[in-house]
Amino acid sequence: MLMQAEAVTKRFGETVANDAVDLAIRPGEIHALLGENGAGKSTLVKILYGALQPDEGILRWKGETIRIGNPAAARTLGIGMVFQHFSLFEALTVAENIALALPGNRKLAELSKEIGAVSARYGLPLEASAIVADLSVGERQRIEIVRCLLQEPDLIILDEPTSVLTPQEAEQLFQTLERLAGERCAVLYISHRLEEVKRLCQNATILRGGRVVANTDPRTETAASLARLMIGEDVGAVVRPDRNTREGSPRLEVDDLSLPADNAFGVSLKHVSVTVRSGEILAVAGVAGNGQGELFDALSGERLSTRADAIRIDGNDVGRLPINERRRLGAAFVPEERLGHGAVPVFRLSENALLSRHAVGDGLKGSALLHKQGMQAVSENVIETFDVRSGEGDAEARSLSGGNLQKFVVGRELDRNPSLVVINQPTWGVDAGAAALIRQALIDLARSGSAIVAISQDLDEIFEIADRICVISRGELSEAYPAETLSMEEIGLLMAGKAERARGMHAAEAPLPETERPRAD
Repeated sequence: MLMQAEAVTKRFGETVANDAVDLAIRPGEIHALLGENGAGKSTLVKILYGALQPDEGILRWKGETIRIGNPAAARTLGIGMVFQHFSLFEALTVAENIALALPGNRKLAELSKEIGAVSARYGLPLEASAIVADLSVGERQRIEIVRCLLQEPDLIILDEPTSVLTPQEAEQLFQTLERLAGERCAVLYISHRLEEVKRLCQNATILRGGRVVANTDPRTETAASLARLMIGEDVGAVVRPDRNTREGSPRLEVDDLSLPADNAFGVSLKHVSVTVRSGEILAVAGVAGNGQGELFDALSGERLSTRADAIRIDGNDVGRLPINERRRLGAAFVPEERLGHGAVPVFRLSENALLSRHAVGDGLKGSALLHKQGMQAVSENVIETFDVRSGEGDAEARSLSGGNLQKFVVGRELDRNPSLVVINQPTWGVDAGAAALIRQALIDLARSGSAIVAISQDLDEIFEIADRICVISRGELSEAYPAETLSMEEIGLLMAGKAERARGMHAAEAPLPETERPRAD
């Protein structure tokens, strides 16, 4: 056995994050660690990587009882980790970023040769001299993996590794991991994407409420049965009723919107045009870092466009109006970053409800006391409707798990029954049950007559909720196609910016971005 955790327990105050957890990982095994948000996965992984110390229980490495004092000690043992959120300096080169994480003083010329060799060996193409700011998200992930491989690990921990990849990049990653497993390197694989767990992993340990509830071979399970083990009950299927055959009225109209990047590493929006109608969900697919955040900021009013008529909400020119004015026209906005952008960490849930509700006056008539009572009522309604598990009382936002906070932030906006919702990454990092609840709420709101713009990197989610799909690549937005006319492969190519190849496969002919159109010389 390579790594064993025996009866590992970790408490935070009265909360038991890990309760006598057992885990065993063999050399050459790709082992899934599954569980809903708040199940204890992150705590366990931090213990294995030395970022936390267990209160009880023991760890064994290659049969020897050990104490992993910190991540550096873990790396020395042969344990590497690739985090969901990358830690890279965008102004530095690939080689310089990797050098910063390696012990000793490595000459960049020699290190560059090593990077090239490892990249070629494992099918992870990288140019050591490339500036990180110029690289795609998939290429940035390769940096993290190559940096890890240069330390010759026996165990690699991967946290949600495909959440930022196109389908083609994800398949390439799977091939790399299978090659590593063939060389006796073990992989601990954390993901909410159960189909890829079935595709890749030989064993799975499933946590619920901090305890191990199952050890299983995911290849013998269905995605539904794995979700049932994670959550403790069946996950309701998302139901998408047919749209009304009558075309809805335009709720959101974007006309030739262009905005320069607001920082050296941002993405400029280029001639974005799209119309979203009452009763429909438009999904915007794309690899992270291609202008999704900039598009959200422009639609929400966090950045103003140069022309008032570049954006219209229900026929009103809003391109030069700030976010609260847009809210008063019936719009609601859910940003990607829930803690710090969507919610203030140290504010209680009722106080966070006030942040986006004060502009429209919901529950705010009368005295300050009535304001507080009104927001308390809003908060309690959201908690009940969206099954937000917040502990006792009016909890602080930072005390909630990521999935529960996401349900609250989404629920706070949908509770208003807005006529337009713009939501960035609706179910980022949430478990199957929470994802199903959020997606169904978006569909139900759309079918009641609202318009939804869902910016998402999750193609499974997009196909589950979308009526039409467009792709953003390098700040340019493709034509929007009926969801049923597109395949995963076509969207993946558009996400990677390969519009010409996607166009050749798609009968409707996706338009080429300006920079890729042939010139008439």
